[in-house]
Amino acid sequence: MQGQTQSISFDGREIRLTTGRFAPQAGGSVLVECGDTAVLVTATRSGGRDGIDFLPLICDYEERLYAAGRIPGSYMRRESRPPERATLTARLIDRPIRPLFPSWMRDDLQIVATCLSLDERVPADVLAVTGSSIATLLAGIPFNGPMAAVRVGLLGDDFVLNPSYREMERGDLDLVVAGTPDGVVMVEAGANQLPEGDVIEAIDFGYEAICELIKAQEQLLKDLGIKQVKPETPTEDKTVPTYLDKQCTKAISEVLKKFEQSKEERDTALDAVKAEISEKIAGLKEDDAVRQAVTASSKLLGNSFKALTKTLMRQQILKDGKRVDGRGLDEVRTISALAGVLPRRVHGSGLFQRGLTQVLSTATLGTPSDAQEMDDLHPNTEKLYLHHYNFPPYSVGETRPMRSPGRREIGHGALAERAILPVLPEKDTFPYVVRVVSEVLSSNGSTSMGSVCGSTLSLMDAGVPLKAPVSGAAMGLIKEGDEVRILTDIQGIEDFLGDMDFKVAGSDKGITALQMDMKITGLSVKTIAEAVNKARPARLHILEKMLEAIDTPREGLSPHAPRLLSFRIDPELIGTVIGPGGRTIKGITERTNTKIDIEDGGIVTIASHDGAAAEEAQKIIEGLTRKVNEGEVFSGSITRIIPIGAFVEILPGKEGMIHISQLSEARVEKVEDVVKVGDEVTVRVREIDNRGRINLTLRGVPQSGDSTSVEPQPTPVAPLN
Repeated sequence: MQGQTQSISFDGREIRLTTGRFAPQAGGSVLVECGDTAVLVTATRSGGRDGIDFLPLICDYEERLYAAGRIPGSYMRRESRPPERATLTARLIDRPIRPLFPSWMRDDLQIVATCLSLDERVPADVLAVTGSSIATLLAGIPFNGPMAAVRVGLLGDDFVLNPSYREMERGDLDLVVAGTPDGVVMVEAGANQLPEGDVIEAIDFGYEAICELIKAQEQLLKDLGIKQVKPETPTEDKTVPTYLDKQCTKAISEVLKKFEQSKEERDTALDAVKAEISEKIAGLKEDDAVRQAVTASSKLLGNSFKALTKTLMRQQILKDGKRVDGRGLDEVRTISALAGVLPRRVHGSGLFQRGLTQVLSTATLGTPSDAQEMDDLHPNTEKLYLHHYNFPPYSVGETRPMRSPGRREIGHGALAERAILPVLPEKDTFPYVVRVVSEVLSSNGSTSMGSVCGSTLSLMDAGVPLKAPVSGAAMGLIKEGDEVRILTDIQGIEDFLGDMDFKVAGSDKGITALQMDMKITGLSVKTIAEAVNKARPARLHILEKMLEAIDTPREGLSPHAPRLLSFRIDPELIGTVIGPGGRTIKGITERTNTKIDIEDGGIVTIASHDGAAAEEAQKIIEGLTRKVNEGEVFSGSITRIIPIGAFVEILPGKEGMIHISQLSEARVEKVEDVVKVGDEVTVRVREIDNRGRINLTLRGVPQSGDSTSVEPQPTPVAPLN
């Protein structure tokens, strides 16, 4: 198992690359290590498939809990379905590397990254992305790389390369940027309402670091004596494309210039042109080259027709500045926004529509016990805000079996979740767990940004006190040589036929989330900056329309939402509240019909649909945890009697005992001669013994009705910070 290890000095850290030792039957493999984090990345290529017109690339990211010294918490005690964050990392690998493979490739490709060891100071995801490039190069797969990725954080005023998990939590930016020698190929970010200029500067900062990693990969190949396999476009038969260019260009152009038509009408018209040319080809002589080519390949005509439509649409935008629906390059489609569209049994709802894209979002408020427990390698083990995105087939007028959420649904939901997180209220002031579900009812481009807008509407309708409302827009790009056109609010055909899908979400203060995917091998930071800056007026225009529907969060929650009371107790007294075997807290919940959650830090959250019941439970817990001092006077009721004394509830849930000798100045033969169960008495704390038991006395204490009686003053509860 001989191997070769080389080191890259990067931002004061050492990245170690081991090749030739692990996974010898994979096409290419590399173990990428930094600190104590180790990720094995492999790239494998198998023979091409007949009859497909796409690149069959699979990118997988595998987490093993032994990497963090843990045993899986599932029933089987082994890893099964990838957790959500592993799926998002797999997408993080896929998105920058997919456009770098040649468009003509039809071989099965698979990249597998496995986290074998995790150092919390060194997240594994960006190492896996860079490792995917190295493994692909080592496998000799045609590839427009090298490609590398880095994470950029912002701590105070300083950018930090590849921050730790803790630094990411403390910082105002979590940005991953991937690039090639040609420029930036992917951006993904969450930000705390940062100005556009700061985000652009961070992208530029990250790309400079990427250039270092690209040079290191080139040097690695040189040291290993490996020559990179660059894609060479195979010679294509131009017979059918040339024929379609002559026969269909005018008809397709006329369809694309009918700006007043709907999407359905445009699609129908293009299908009619395609059907007409298909019939024409079928009528050609049997020995005609066009007919023979189309007969030999069932998909050739469709692919060539699609390519010609793409070319003509792009030319129309570049030359005329007109899009297929007649909009200018910076124009946003018609916006419609509604809040409270569902009955109030649903805690909050919002319906957002932009053009033909329509999203229904609902918000549900839950208690702390509803938080999602995360069984993965990330040190953050729970989620208090969940965004789930559903994309049913009817949203695009299709039929297909309904399955569990796929990578696309998980990725779009995570992006919308990330956009909203920075504006959610702090847990101390709003202790609810919040779930938003976005149902895509109609899709024609940028449903993820539609989900962001719908989420804001539903959360405000639910009464969640957002720090600021958030909207989002998707930007597109057409690039031919040096000519570049940026499109605002792209629709489906522009996403499909364009070169970029750049989603930007944020408030009027700044950006909260970014996601950029490319179909070309790189884009300059200058062009990205232009797209980011052009997204701002679009976002603010959309936000203005949303605020016409609801401009502030509702004052009251839905009557069906739980009411929460949250306060802090001394963490050392948590056991007192829980009681032996949980009997005390169970008794409180049964007595008050509430739900009680206690965190390790001493934060108690009480949930109930009855505010008075929640307050009663709070009083009981405060009574249990209130410190009682000798000499204090309390009024309470006799709860039970034993031969040697009587017990008094001096505070909700807290009792003390009056010994028979302390019932009166005179000698008492029998406790019942002085007090009975239910009697109201005023007592003084005589002593607290070494076992914490409270001993009371009636001797010398004025009783009710006497003007000298004293009521106890409750100790204030420490506020939540």
